[in-house]
Amino acid sequence: MSNYSIHTIASVINATFLQEVDEQLSVEHLCIDSRRIVHAGHSLFFALHTQKRDGHQYLKQAYEKGVRNFVVSKPIHQSVLSDANILHVPDTLTALHDLTSYHRSMFSIPVIGITGSNGKTIVKEWLYHLLSDAYNIVRSPKSYNSQIGVPLSVWQMHKEHTLAIFEAGISQKGEMQHLQKIIQPTIGVFTNLGNAHEEGFESAAEKFTEKSVLFQNAATIIYSPEHTKGFELDKRNREIISCGIESTDILQTVSIQKQVSSTMLSLKWKSNSFQITIPFTDDASIHNAVTCVGVCLHLNMAIEQLQNKLLQLKPVSLRLEIKKGLNHCTLINDSYSADVSSFEIALNLLMQQNQHPHKTIILSDFPVSVNLEIETYKTIAEQIIAKQIKKVIIIGVTAKNHLQNHLPAAVQLISFTSLEEMILQLPALNFHKEAILIKGARSFGLERLMPLLEQQVHQTVLEINLSAVTKNFKIIQQQLQPHVKIMGMVKAFSYGSGSFEIANLLQYNGADYLAVAFTDEGVALRKAGITLPIMVMNPETVSFDLLTENNLEPELFSFAILNAFKSYLENEGISNYPVHIKIDTGMHRLGFENYELPKLCEQIKLGNCFSIQSVFSHLTSSEDEAEDDFTILQAKLFDEACNFIEKQTGEVFLKHLNNTSGILRHSNLQYNMVRLGIGMYGISSTPSVHLLEEALTLKTTIAQIKHLQPGDTVGYNRTGKITKPSTIATVRIGYADGYPRSLNNGKGYMLVNGKPAPIIGTVCMDMTMLDVTEITNAKEGDEVLVFGKELSIHQIAKWAATIPYEIMTGISQRVKRIYFEE
Repeated sequence: MSNYSIHTIASVINATFLQEVDEQLSVEHLCIDSRRIVHAGHSLFFALHTQKRDGHQYLKQAYEKGVRNFVVSKPIHQSVLSDANILHVPDTLTALHDLTSYHRSMFSIPVIGITGSNGKTIVKEWLYHLLSDAYNIVRSPKSYNSQIGVPLSVWQMHKEHTLAIFEAGISQKGEMQHLQKIIQPTIGVFTNLGNAHEEGFESAAEKFTEKSVLFQNAATIIYSPEHTKGFELDKRNREIISCGIESTDILQTVSIQKQVSSTMLSLKWKSNSFQITIPFTDDASIHNAVTCVGVCLHLNMAIEQLQNKLLQLKPVSLRLEIKKGLNHCTLINDSYSADVSSFEIALNLLMQQNQHPHKTIILSDFPVSVNLEIETYKTIAEQIIAKQIKKVIIIGVTAKNHLQNHLPAAVQLISFTSLEEMILQLPALNFHKEAILIKGARSFGLERLMPLLEQQVHQTVLEINLSAVTKNFKIIQQQLQPHVKIMGMVKAFSYGSGSFEIANLLQYNGADYLAVAFTDEGVALRKAGITLPIMVMNPETVSFDLLTENNLEPELFSFAILNAFKSYLENEGISNYPVHIKIDTGMHRLGFENYELPKLCEQIKLGNCFSIQSVFSHLTSSEDEAEDDFTILQAKLFDEACNFIEKQTGEVFLKHLNNTSGILRHSNLQYNMVRLGIGMYGISSTPSVHLLEEALTLKTTIAQIKHLQPGDTVGYNRTGKITKPSTIATVRIGYADGYPRSLNNGKGYMLVNGKPAPIIGTVCMDMTMLDVTEITNAKEGDEVLVFGKELSIHQIAKWAATIPYEIMTGISQRVKRIYFEE
């Protein structure tokens, strides 16, 4: 482990002591998130400051968890951290970079730095697999390649390691110079130059130049000229290994022969010809594999050994899947990797599942060398204890031998020597209402547990990318002034994408409020462990008991609902109950109009029943530039209402007017809270939507394929006319699943193997027919994309003459939701 004294760290980052209590405290771990602290006693907390979130706000939480070393950039009241070492620097992110750069300089081992637009994580993971027999490797966890992820990755370098592999990603000019100083690669790998993050650079040339900064001191660079759009790397004083199809390339691909499930490559390495086979056929995997071959040959790996290892390559799972399990369980599938860093990431996702108080881990042996076993399993045990996990199921012998020595008796430890033994005993394990993390090495094949534990439903699935939702949430945060809060709209089953799953994510990522449509939605969130304040937009008199019992806050929009709730509170002897006042500034749907405000304020002041939490209104046309004058008028009426209520009641409250489109178009109307709804999913009606990432993907499969002749018809009322020999695929989705019935006979299409397949005939209740005549490789069981990144939900809505909201909320509950983090 890394071990630095606090004085050494202070010197490295040019810090001054605001408070020095214990110079003997050593630092082994770095932390930036008070929710993820495990090794508190030997951790150094960096109070990082972003546009919206300030790590200084979480010093107390970190201190209460046992952290006694801090790096800050603001004055701190020592009484808050009374017996802690406090280092002050001008900028905490710069200090984090400086410390990890210094740490990197302590090592003289080969360090591979990988950058490019795509494929960084795949190449990193494949290199780890290919080289792990020859080296003790440290690598970036998952895709930790940012200004924060890279330093945390490099900090993992220890004296036992003989090779390091780190990836570096940038989204704008000037970022790579910081990552270069931290990684200091001796070997550079450039995967490709694509379209990702184009908006952060003036041109492809600028992006190439910026990414190449990573290699400015590298002795060797490995890249493919045909995948860098013709841009050339600086060849001065370094070895350049080009991988391509030209005879001048150092690693030349002479021929490519694709089989059903594998590809044979004829290669030439410095005049030495040989053949390899990889278990993939897609072009991206072939390119990534050739890149890996170039790195391995540069490191003098024998071709025979390389061939054997290449045959063992498997697709890299870049996501953690969350699925519904049997007996009301939730499953998290991370069955493809086993290392300490990815275990911590998966464990944090497990702890976000507040709907289950009981958490279980199914864990296989980790593939680590004997000299690292004790430290590895000790770290795993510390993480399990810190998260208060009560049940751990072990598959394998090594993990059991170590963990039983480190885990307390309070942790139920169940062990099996093999997966087959566990499967035989599965009924006896009696999983019920718990969140289960499945985490293990590929060799154990833990993915075979998923179909045995998963709730089996409809093959049509809606995938929700939680990483994209988080990204969109943070992008919206960055549009806000520092004091502005966010209310997450999770009404209508979170726009069809789930309820507690999205609420858990918003709560974890710092949302300030949630809003639901009806009381029962709020009750369900409370039962799922959501503790954020929740506004109920349509409270009903029959639900007042449930509302107050679950600390839900009603929207008052009329005198009828106000008086009914006031009478209820008086009868129950409840005072100062939190409420939200809706003002009608032009929507004319719900809310008090300005002429009603004097009477409203009188009612509020009588009896001391209410405490106003917020006053808000709803913009009618925030996305429409042509209606901006009306938006300005609405804001004027809203200001008048808020000022009047403040003056008459003397209360201080939150004010919110902006929805997603308003946030993106009317920054002057943020007040002190905004409401974020459909924008969480990367969907908006404003031009700024390109900032966001679509988070939803609806998929189905082909149930049957038929070959029809001219004169045949397809579907109800024979609306689909066949005029030439045609191949028709029936897919497992219909209007009962929420697919619009109006999209018949060529008005819409789906993607089969990436190609458009027009709808033919009428959309049925449970099935839809597609014309796949031009898609010659289509077969039964193939996946079909209904909407997603390649076919936007905006397009589906346009075909159906509606809006994305209706498409999203119309997706049936029988459609299985799968949540994943990248």
